[in-house]
Amino acid sequence: MHGASSAKHMPSHMASSEQTENNTMRYTILDHPPWWEAIALGFQTYLTLLGSTVLIPFICVPPMGGSPTDLANVICTIFFVSGIITLLQTFIGDRLPIVQGGSFAYISPVLAIAAQIKATHTFASEQERFLFTMREVQGGIIGSGLIVMVIGLTGVIRPVLRAISPITVAANIAVLGLALYAVGFPGVAGCPQLGLMQIGWVILFSQYLKGVAIPLPRGLGKLRVFELFPVLLGILLSWFIAWLLTISGNYNSAAPEVQAACRTDQSSVLYNSPWFRFPYPGQWGPINISWGGTLTMLAGALPAMVESLGDYFAAADIAGAPVPPPGVISRAIALQGATCALAGAWGTTSGTTAYNENIGAMQITRVGSRRVIQLGAVCAVIMGLIGKFGGLFASMPNAMVSGLFCVMFGCICAVGLAQMQFADQRSNRNIFILGFSLYMGLSIPYYFGDFTTKNGSGPIQSSSLIFNNIFNSIFHTPAAVALLLTLFLDNTIPGSDQERGLHVWRTLVLDAEGKQTDWWEDDHLNRVRGHCWVEWAFFGWIGALICSIGGASSCAWQE
Repeated sequence: MHGASSAKHMPSHMASSEQTENNTMRYTILDHPPWWEAIALGFQTYLTLLGSTVLIPFICVPPMGGSPTDLANVICTIFFVSGIITLLQTFIGDRLPIVQGGSFAYISPVLAIAAQIKATHTFASEQERFLFTMREVQGGIIGSGLIVMVIGLTGVIRPVLRAISPITVAANIAVLGLALYAVGFPGVAGCPQLGLMQIGWVILFSQYLKGVAIPLPRGLGKLRVFELFPVLLGILLSWFIAWLLTISGNYNSAAPEVQAACRTDQSSVLYNSPWFRFPYPGQWGPINISWGGTLTMLAGALPAMVESLGDYFAAADIAGAPVPPPGVISRAIALQGATCALAGAWGTTSGTTAYNENIGAMQITRVGSRRVIQLGAVCAVIMGLIGKFGGLFASMPNAMVSGLFCVMFGCICAVGLAQMQFADQRSNRNIFILGFSLYMGLSIPYYFGDFTTKNGSGPIQSSSLIFNNIFNSIFHTPAAVALLLTLFLDNTIPGSDQERGLHVWRTLVLDAEGKQTDWWEDDHLNRVRGHCWVEWAFFGWIGALICSIGGASSCAWQE
């Protein structure tokens, strides 16, 4: 907890927000829970993100031609890479308690590449098609990731931040939660007794029983176990009941689709996962980097970047950290681009982004400790190495995963809309921009997806196949549509900085006299944000190295 000493450095409106948030958080960004509790909380964090982490390869690998064995290997790879890049971001990047992993923004571009390759190439087997498609996707992710890294290294993100207001971030995050409605209750309805039970457990533990404390032995006090582990307890209880129903033969005579949603022994992922497997870069063969693949995947990389921008501000507010300044944002975006390239090299079928679901989990568990996320990342690396372990959790019944989606994606949408607190929520201008962008961000991608399903190609049909793939992918991605609309409308419709909420984005840190200061001159903020940052491509890493060697005082020369 910061206390009054750190609050005095914040603008009055941010200080009150931080104090209000800290009053409800059990652990804030610099807090270190007991080691056993931190490990359990970190493990729970990755369990809450399990569905999202596994869903991306489940959606992408089969259309690429992959087998169940390929799916199991990609799942292990994405867990392994997620752990590594989360450690990188929490130590030298954004340094916020956010898990890094695959982004749903990449799904549409990946499916577009897979469909194009299937329509224009002939292969001797589906395995050959999968490997060829994977290498194309890897190249596109690497190329688009390097472009994002350049945006962060050169400081281009500064003028971008001037154009991005809380309205843009609110719409971009909220539409991600809303756009995934199809994987929520429809999946629960496949096995309502299991899916509704999963929803009920999480709501019961996180909302109704959060104040119940369990006495610990030997007078060690009381532990609010329901408040700390609502998702983990909900998963374990639902899974145990589903296992009992499965072994008792309750679903033996059910329809195949009901068994797939309810039984705990339906997934072949567990059986196809090796006990130990070490993922490595280039494991799918020589990577093919092309401009066509790079620009197509850029339709996912840019919305993922903006998604992360919103997550930085939301996570900082929830975890009790000050508003991230442009220098920290540039550093985090540069590293996100680099980690996208790493994800492409390993072959995860997706670039990387800050997980919105993590923001929702922090809201539910009231845990915003950076140490917890780092220990969770270590758990993810271990899960990626032990194939059977990852395969076990990947075999969770579909209805349970959908039940978690209903809770978590609802929280994601709410976290996005909460960014409007920094803008004028009574402004007709802002209401129009947000409402129109959200609606069109859902309606336009639905039209493009429906058109493609019926006609085999997108509605944009020019003489250039690359142009068609790029723009059909962009308008098939809800986050990309919402981003384009809010950027255009918010920067062309007249409105003051206070009305748009830009005064919060441009506020860094104020000292006791109300004058701007730099975070490396404040001991607490230096612990939160780490080393200073120079936004020049060739001097940024050198500047960070100088700061780390010379200490905080050697950073004072930077603007």
